Amino acid sequence: MRFADPVYFLLLIPVLVFFFLHLSGKIGREAVLRFSSVELVKRSGGKKLTVGRALSSLFRLAVLTLLVFAMARPQTGTGEDKSTQQVVDIVISLDVSGSMATLDFQPDNRLVAAKLEAKRFIEERKNDRLGLVIFAGQSFTQCPLTVDHKAILTLLDKIQLGMLEDGTAIGLGLASAVNRLKDSEAKTKIVVLLTDGVNNAGEIDPLTAAELAKQFKVRVYTIGVGKEGMSYLPIEDPRFGTRLLKVETQIDEKMMDTIARKTGGSYFRAQDSRALREIFKEIDKLEKTEIKVEHAMHYEERYFWFLWPALWVLLAELVWTHLIFVKIP
Repeated sequence: MRFADPVYFLLLIPVLVFFFLHLSGKIGREAVLRFSSVELVKRSGGKKLTVGRALSSLFRLAVLTLLVFAMARPQTGTGEDKSTQQVVDIVISLDVSGSMATLDFQPDNRLVAAKLEAKRFIEERKNDRLGLVIFAGQSFTQCPLTVDHKAILTLLDKIQLGMLEDGTAIGLGLASAVNRLKDSEAKTKIVVLLTDGVNNAGEIDPLTAAELAKQFKVRVYTIGVGKEGMSYLPIEDPRFGTRLLKVETQIDEKMMDTIARKTGGSYFRAQDSRALREIFKEIDKLEKTEIKVEHAMHYEERYFWFLWPALWVLLAELVWTHLIFVKIP
């Protein structure tokens, strides 16, 4: 509740003055009998405050106070929030080639770590539309742009190694992601591309895909996944079963950096799970969703909340004064 004209509360000052004057008997007295000497009245307690006068003064104070509150125009409001938001459309393009099984992201491999951090990233983007593209020797849209984050998280969990023909078609993975964003009306369109290798498959060159992203105003953040130097890659041997093969991580960082700079994004290198987590957090900070909230209030007059009680108190004061606390003429 609010008071539209609070200036009327200044009237409470003369109301209080009136109350104390009336209480002291300086106003509101009636000369009903005349005496040549008032000593008899004084000795009988004529100047003392009586219960009748006190109650009468309180009645009048209450009436005047309630009237002042009514004049100050009490109002109650019902609010309505109108929000306009500029969402960010984001497609995560994830490498699922065989090398993503490399065991340098303990306690598991690169793909498991990438899925875990991508999941955390998706959960933080509550107002955005997100999509998911996977690539190896080919490219496939695992989930188109959607606001159903539960659906995309379920599809993310289903991603496994070996879903696509092996290879690393970075250009095709980027182009597929851009294709999902090209018709988007979002002010900001983002691709987060994760890979651990060098482009060696697909019909589209990565830099050509970057030009396509630039044309459609899609910003690309590229992430190179994998430790520098030698790591262990589990492979299936027909004779001896699963064995570990020592492999060297090779990431075309120059090409990845060029893609990012060409589209206005950034290139990051993640050599462990913690670094990958921090990279996703950094991207989350860089690409915030803009939400504007307008609060509209509709106010209704509630002066009768004080006016009606004032009338009832006035009636009570009249009953008290003229029927109960009766002056003898």
